[in-house]
Amino acid sequence: MTRPDETTPYRSGFIALIGRPNVGKSTLLNALVGQKLSIVTAKPQTTRNRIVGVRHFEGGQMVLLDTPGIHEAQSALNEWMVRQALATLEEADGVVLLIDAQRATEASDAATLEMIAEVKTPVILALNKIDLIDKPRLLPLIDAWRARRDFHAIVPISALRGIGLQDLGTEMEGLLGPGPEYFPADMVTDQPMRFVAAEVIREKLTERVHAEIPYSVAVVVDQYLEEGRITRIHTTIYVERDSQKRIVVGKGGEVLRDVGTAARRELEWMTGTKVHLTTWVKVLKNWAHRADLLARVGYGERS
Repeated sequence: MTRPDETTPYRSGFIALIGRPNVGKSTLLNALVGQKLSIVTAKPQTTRNRIVGVRHFEGGQMVLLDTPGIHEAQSALNEWMVRQALATLEEADGVVLLIDAQRATEASDAATLEMIAEVKTPVILALNKIDLIDKPRLLPLIDAWRARRDFHAIVPISALRGIGLQDLGTEMEGLLGPGPEYFPADMVTDQPMRFVAAEVIREKLTERVHAEIPYSVAVVVDQYLEEGRITRIHTTIYVERDSQKRIVVGKGGEVLRDVGTAARRELEWMTGTKVHLTTWVKVLKNWAHRADLLARVGYGERS
C-alpha cells in the first residue's frame, strides 16, 4: 500500500461491526470492502461466523470483523453466535455499532447498549437506512442517541444506497494507529473459497424459500477441488427434521435445483471458472440445539 509520504507511518487495526439482527451489518461490510463477503438476506440472524474483510486506504488498512447479530439466545447455535459477537469486541481497536434508524427507539437497542457498556475502545454509532425515514426525524434521532452514550462519532448512513459511507470510513480510519500491513493490497478477506461457497448456497436457499425455511439450516462444503478452469464443489445441507428436508428439496427437487443453479452462477462469476456443484440434503436431528453437534456443521470448535 502506497504511503502519502515516506515519513508518515503506516496505519492499521481492527474494527468490529456489531448490532441487532438484520440492521445491515453484512451489507455495510460488503460495501466497505467493495466485494461480497457476507450473506445478505431479508431474514435476521443470517451471519453466523466472524467474517474478516479488509478495507484498504491510502497509507493504511483496516481489518473488519462482521459479527452475528446480538439477540437473546434461545438455542445452542444462538448462544454460540452471541459469544462470537461479544468476543469480537475484545480484539478490536474500535467498534461500529449499527442501528436501524427506522426502529431506533426499540427496547432491543437499549439492551444492545447495555451489552457493550463495558467496551473501552471507541464506539462509532452508524444510523443505517436513513433513506427510509423522513428527513425531519434525523436530527432529533441523532440528539437522542447522543444523550444515551458518549460516542466517538454519530454518522447517518445508508449501507445499501452508499449514503454517508465516505464519512463513516473517515471516522473509522481515525481510530487506527501505526501498525503492520496485515494483508496484501489485493486481498479483501481471509476466508477460504470453500467458506464463501457455503455462504452463497445458504443465501440462495434463504432467498428461495422465504418464510418457510428454518434457521436451523447449515451448509457444509465437503470437498472443494480446483482443476484448471473447472471448480468442483460437493456440499451437504443439514436440517433438523424430515419436514424441513422436504421444504429444502421441494416438489420433484425443484427448490434444490433452483438454489443450485443460482449458487453455481454466482460462484462461477466469483471464481472465473466453470463450477460443477453437487448438493445433498441430510437430517441431523436437533443439531442447532446441541452444542456437541455445532462443530460438525461448521460452527464452534471441534473437541
